[in-house]
Amino acid sequence: MSYDAPALLAVAEEAARLAADLVRASGPGSVAVEATKSSPTDVVTATDRATEELIRGLLAQRRPEDGVLGEEEGWVPGASGLTWVVDPIDGTVNYLYGIPAFAVSVAVVSGRPDVAGGWEPVAGCVYDVPLGQAYTAARGRGAWLDGRPLSRTPRPVPALDQALVATGFGYRAERRQAQARVLLELLPRVRDVRRVGCSALDLCGVAAGRYDAYFERGLHAWDFAAAWLVAAESGVTVTCGSGRSPSEELLVAARDPLAQRLAAELLALGADAG
Repeated sequence: MSYDAPALLAVAEEAARLAADLVRASGPGSVAVEATKSSPTDVVTATDRATEELIRGLLAQRRPEDGVLGEEEGWVPGASGLTWVVDPIDGTVNYLYGIPAFAVSVAVVSGRPDVAGGWEPVAGCVYDVPLGQAYTAARGRGAWLDGRPLSRTPRPVPALDQALVATGFGYRAERRQAQARVLLELLPRVRDVRRVGCSALDLCGVAAGRYDAYFERGLHAWDFAAAWLVAAESGVTVTCGSGRSPSEELLVAARDPLAQRLAAELLALGADAG
């Protein structure tokens, strides 16, 4: 299908910036939990819902034929073959506690966002709310941080034992236990591990050279759609391992050859299970 990636990116960035203004004005660190989802620690605030409503309203005006998949309100298919994939606040627990690591993520994808491997991002914006920084990308056009091109080689690609690796954990106790077992085995094999609590910023951090690699199990399309494109357009390999596209099963991101080495290690450790 044909599309105008730069024009779509302009809409994504407009939506993300407006949403970030709302999130910033809501008083991070002074809000209350409104509901929970998959577990008692998987929280939703009124700002999550208000922010997604704002984004959906803007998209209805700018792109009425497109579908929208949002973390809070689900998927409404469209007629164009394009779907906007929205995370109104990625890093809600950080936002709840006032920890300065949360973002608005807005992407537009082609294909079926409900099918693993059945979609690909076309344009997207990840807006780091506390830092006021916009990561943007358009397929085949590149990736940028506040309008400055992200280098495809920001630093030499290290060996696995010298790699600074970011990761995250699920909300269910059983999954965290399985992830802890993987981490226990991986930690001695890498330089060190960081856990910030915002998957979109972790993935963009690999694109910007702030981490050498990132991996996580249990991510949804809205967690990584925009950041996947930012990373890929900056030269980062984003994979599920064994040549597969990233999915809820596993996402691994790094520049090659580190990406392939880390993915193989993680699969051998069972990081895609549990």
